[in-house]
Amino acid sequence: MKSDPRPYVLAETNWKNVKTEEYTVAILPWGATEAHNYHLPYGTDNILAENAAIEAAKKAWSKEAKVIVLPNIPFGVNTGQMDVDLCINMNPSTQMAVLKDLVQVLEANSIHKLVIVNGHGGNNFKQIIRELSIIYPTVFVCSLNWWQAAKASDYFHEPGDHAGELETAVVMHLTPNLVLPLDEAGDGDAKTFKIKGLKDGWVSAQRKWTEVTKDTGVGNPKMASPENGANYFRAVTDGIADFFVALHHADLDDMYE
Repeated sequence: MKSDPRPYVLAETNWKNVKTEEYTVAILPWGATEAHNYHLPYGTDNILAENAAIEAAKKAWSKEAKVIVLPNIPFGVNTGQMDVDLCINMNPSTQMAVLKDLVQVLEANSIHKLVIVNGHGGNNFKQIIRELSIIYPTVFVCSLNWWQAAKASDYFHEPGDHAGELETAVVMHLTPNLVLPLDEAGDGDAKTFKIKGLKDGWVSAQRKWTEVTKDTGVGNPKMASPENGANYFRAVTDGIADFFVALHHADLDDMYE
């Protein structure tokens, strides 16, 4: 079945349309390429980030928010997984270089709002955003983790941290052909740090992934279902769309109350 290009997806639209639009918000999905237990594809974080960004943009566009989704960045920070076959690492300094070039383009096109829709727990853009605010003070840059836009515990028995029930259910909903039967998945058991501060989370450090988990998963995926995935995906994209609409209308010179 032929589908029309979506005007809010840059990779699908064309210059005939782009040159007549006045986009206000650029949206950048950013994922990773890494192992996700035995049953999920290496592109899981890309599938999730890109689909969440596009579906939320669709909802925002229907409310006349002039958003444009940029192509997904498929590589994330995987410095703790260098010994896992074909986990592709992009260092934070490289992410900064990519974003610096991108924001330069947005500024030149008079798009002054950028939302990074993050799909990978190893990506953390806070310090990069701080630095960008000095280099390009007229461009408002923010980031969100797509999975935090709705309360996961309302939809899942045990959401998990990586390739667990949450991610498995949503990928089952979006791309079921890429998910192996759940009886082929590992149980996602994971070790924690022994030292209390690290274990409790008020001290942060990188985990060496192959010493934490045998199957690369953190969280049990066995209770996942496409139905729960669909319900959760609907909720998170509703929340993200509301943010896009609010940002579209926001006056960058009047952001505080």
